[in-house]
Amino acid sequence: MSPRMSAEDRRESVIAAALTEFARGGYEGTSTESIAQRVGVSQPYLFRLFPNKRAMFLAAALRCAERTRDTFVAAAEGIDPEAGTEGVKEALGDAYLDLIADGELVMMQMQMQVASHQAARAGDAEFGETIRAGWTDLVDTVRVLLSGDDTATGDFMAQGMLINVLVALGYPQDHRIWNCARS
Repeated sequence: MSPRMSAEDRRESVIAAALTEFARGGYEGTSTESIAQRVGVSQPYLFRLFPNKRAMFLAAALRCAERTRDTFVAAAEGIDPEAGTEGVKEALGDAYLDLIADGELVMMQMQMQVASHQAARAGDAEFGETIRAGWTDLVDTVRVLLSGDDTATGDFMAQGMLINVLVALGYPQDHRIWNCARS
């Protein structure tokens, strides 16, 4: 018999499941039932861990940003200072391509953008503020890793957004358009 999961471990499994489900179906298209099924719990149990679907989405959105940030921090560790900003950018870029290889994180990033936009149009600014806080932390982390260089940070983040679009649109990595993302 396996030991029972703590509430915190179960909460973490709900966040992971929510990230997967929201990445696939978006905020509006994902039911809490599908999240509960993925975790193997009842919907009432979900709502003991999170007050509502919105809280689950925001937890998954912040986890997505955290995973990306943590991946960048780990990639920059051990980079020879002689490699400079370009060496760090290369390490971050390689790590990002590995991170998004299955497409789930890219799709969650895009779902975060869509959900934030829709919430703002509906008059809910708080929803977007939470998502933007995660994004701001990510950008600030990249800026620090790139020695405070705003231009390098902007270029790196813009290149990442292009990569997101190419992945989301299903361009194979050997397609010529990827050359724009690799330059």
